[in-house]
Amino acid sequence: MTDLTIGIDGLLRCWWCGEDETYVAYHDQEWGVPLRDERALFEKICLEGFQSGLSWLTILRKRPAFREVFHGFEVDAVAAMDDDDVERLAGDARIVRHRGKIRAAIANARAVQAMREAGTGLVEVVWAHQPPPRPAPLARRSQIPVRTAESAALAADLRRWGMRFVGPTTAYALMQSAGLVDDHLDGCHRAGQG
Repeated sequence: MTDLTIGIDGLLRCWWCGEDETYVAYHDQEWGVPLRDERALFEKICLEGFQSGLSWLTILRKRPAFREVFHGFEVDAVAAMDDDDVERLAGDARIVRHRGKIRAAIANARAVQAMREAGTGLVEVVWAHQPPPRPAPLARRSQIPVRTAESAALAADLRRWGMRFVGPTTAYALMQSAGLVDDHLDGCHRAGQG
C-alpha cells in the first residue's frame, strides 16, 4: 500500500503524485494517456530534456512559461529560433536557464522538420517503439524500469534524426508520460485506462 496514496477525494493513486494539486492533475489527466499529436509529443520531449537533473514538479510549474517562450511548442516556430533567442531565454528565470537544453529544444524542432521532409513524422518515429502491453499492471514501484530495450532504441532513433537530451532514461520517461507504456500501479484508479 505504500506505493499508492489515497487522495483527499478517496481515490488511490501512484505514490509519486502525493497530494500536490499540480501533480495529482498531471497524474489523473495526462500521465500515461496515449499522445499522438506532433506538437504535444514535441513539447513532452523538450520538457523531459529540461527535466534532466530536476524534479518533474519543477517542470510542471514552469510549463506555462516554457509554452510562452517556446511559441506553444509549435515546431516550425521553435526551429526558427536563433542565438539571440538562446541568450534571451538563458536570462529568463521563469524557465530552466540551461543554454544546452535551450539549444537542444531548437535542434529537436529542426529534427522534427527533417522527419517531415523525409516523409515520416515524430508521431510515427516515437510510436514505432511501443512495447507490447504488459499482461497485468505493476504491483510495486520497484518493478517500474528506468530504461528498457525499447527506450534505448527510441533514444537512438531520435538521436539519429538529430535530437538532443534524449537518452534511454529520458526516452522511457517520455514513453510513460505519452502513454506508450502504462506504469500506473495495480490499484491506482488510472491503471489500465490509457
